[in-house]
Amino acid sequence: MKKEKLKKEKIEVQNQTTEENNENVVKKKRTINGISIWRILAYFIIYSIAGYIIETIYGIITKGVWESRQSFLYGPFCGIYGLGAVIMIVCLHKFPRKFNTLFLGGFVVGSIVEYVVSFLGEMLLGVKWWDYSGMPLNINGRICVYFSVFWGFLGIYLIASLNPKVDKIIDWIKSKFKTYKTLKTFVMTVFIVLMIDCISTGFAIEFFLVRMIVQNDIDVADKELVIEQYDKIYGNEKLSDFIYQFWGDKKMIRTFPNLKISDKNGNIIYMDSLLDIQPYYLRVHDRNNKNNEEVEEDIRGE
Repeated sequence: MKKEKLKKEKIEVQNQTTEENNENVVKKKRTINGISIWRILAYFIIYSIAGYIIETIYGIITKGVWESRQSFLYGPFCGIYGLGAVIMIVCLHKFPRKFNTLFLGGFVVGSIVEYVVSFLGEMLLGVKWWDYSGMPLNINGRICVYFSVFWGFLGIYLIASLNPKVDKIIDWIKSKFKTYKTLKTFVMTVFIVLMIDCISTGFAIEFFLVRMIVQNDIDVADKELVIEQYDKIYGNEKLSDFIYQFWGDKKMIRTFPNLKISDKNGNIIYMDSLLDIQPYYLRVHDRNNKNNEEVEEDIRGE
């Protein structure tokens, strides 16, 4: 009897070990450079929120106003920080103490992400999120050495100091969920909502810019095509009512106060300059006692 019992226990242990190994294999297949997919999504969410906070504080310090610095219409997310952090972590997490490698990796990865996001924004939506043309050692106004160096130091801080703390926070949150599946479901749900927000933002910006170009007779490239788009979009009464109700001028300017486009001659036109709408929520300080017009120029970076 004892032998049969021991044999049975041995078989159960072997089966359990096999199941664990199979589970580990499944998990291994769902990783990128050793990091699980759900954790990567968690990184994106956390660092997008952190980026929004950083950008908001930076705007208050440098411009004296509390304005929207979010990437999407409805959430406190600055997507470039989330994307940049994720790519840096995936590429550099195996070099936690090699500071030279982290700096170079941060410099290169951050610059590439910034350039690609700027390029796609201009090519797909026709907007310029930022413009470094007035800064030294810039490439097409999309990146410059000043901010690339910032990305380098951020790479060191992110991998060597900040992300290990974020991992502890994620592990603590993980411990509060009853099952691993519940945690993954929660992360995926938040990420899906964020992606819906992102897609909605793309449509909202396109509809807004088409409206602004036609209604203000801005001379842009492919003007006839833009007019056709305008007629198709705003000729649909239901769609037009939806746009004005949820993505009206005030909503767009308050959410994207620095939104701008280039006309056919290369002149940069800020959307808030075409509307009598205050682009920021609150003026916090004005160190130089400038008048309202000068402050608005500073806010737009002119």
